[in-house]
Amino acid sequence: MTDLFALLSQLGAFTAPLFAAAFVVLLRVGGTVALMPGFGETLLPVRIKLVAALAFTLVVAPVVMPQGMPPDTIGFSLFLSEPAIGLMFGIGLRLFIFALQTAGAIIAQATSLSQFFGGMGESQPAMGHALSLAGITLFMVMDLHVRAAQYLVESYATFPLGTILPSGDLLEWGLWQVGRSFRLGLGFAAPFVIGSLIYNIAIGVVNKAVPQLMVAFIGAPALTLGGLALFALTAPLILPVWGAAIEAYFLDPLAAP
Repeated sequence: MTDLFALLSQLGAFTAPLFAAAFVVLLRVGGTVALMPGFGETLLPVRIKLVAALAFTLVVAPVVMPQGMPPDTIGFSLFLSEPAIGLMFGIGLRLFIFALQTAGAIIAQATSLSQFFGGMGESQPAMGHALSLAGITLFMVMDLHVRAAQYLVESYATFPLGTILPSGDLLEWGLWQVGRSFRLGLGFAAPFVIGSLIYNIAIGVVNKAVPQLMVAFIGAPALTLGGLALFALTAPLILPVWGAAIEAYFLDPLAAP
């Protein structure tokens, strides 16, 4: 029995640095996975998110900390700096989903379909739900989750363990990312906004020319039908542009003016 306890003690001394390293990596990886497209969705159970975070940790930890980390080197500052870095990366990825949701909300408003909500996840118009779900699918099909693992590995070269993010640079980066998200959303919805403007001008002209005609009963179904047709035509064009934008983000995640 004494020999068994001695063996277990030796085994614990050998594995403790490895478990400590994996835990420290999990602090950063967990923040990113919690917001990453596909893995950070509200409709996913927490257990699945935890398993995904552990899976990413198993991929990242052996690369960035092959020799492990002594447990006594884990300080309180790591519990603040590492999740902050992970959340920063995760927010950068999540903003691309927000761009699709913003575009869907504008499109639904322009086509008088904003009252129809999607059946799963967050409460948003059906068009926004369709775009965000298609974006998540494209994210997986393009193997961008694999790029995300590489992204996390390379983050340790940019932000070594225990790095404190400078607040001024972080604010500038965040404003740039939010602005890009809104620019993408408005750009995707621009054809619908222009079409809605032309439609309303035409309806106003017809109403002035023929006051006795109930243009609302004719124009509202035409607007909805035209919006759905335009959505079917533009959605296959929106998604490749979105995919190219998120790939460019992976190439330079810290881009800012």
